[in-house]
Amino acid sequence: MIIDLPEKRYYTIGEVAKAFDVNTSLIRFWEKEFDVLKPKKTAKGNRKFTPDDIKNLQLIYHLVKERGFTLEGAKIHLKEEKKKTLDNFEIIAKLESVKAQLIKLKNEL
Repeated sequence: MIIDLPEKRYYTIGEVAKAFDVNTSLIRFWEKEFDVLKPKKTAKGNRKFTPDDIKNLQLIYHLVKERGFTLEGAKIHLKEEKKKTLDNFEIIAKLESVKAQLIKLKNEL
């Protein structure tokens, strides 16, 4: 999945939810369930996600929504095989971006 977010230091929960095309409640739920998500909170309690949080969210989204893992299965998979999963996810992301560029090039012809 290609996430369309501008280069920023922090992202609001609304921007993140819109980029992933999910509800903000799901992002908040995943924040409680997965220890790797640690968004900063302002004095008012608003969540601010860093680019590292976005990468972790992409990985969680990939495992849960695209590959069909349960939440418990995704937690176990992240703890036991984080390096392997991250490598596979990065390869998939690069291939998807190459595919998008090729489709764009095809349409220009």
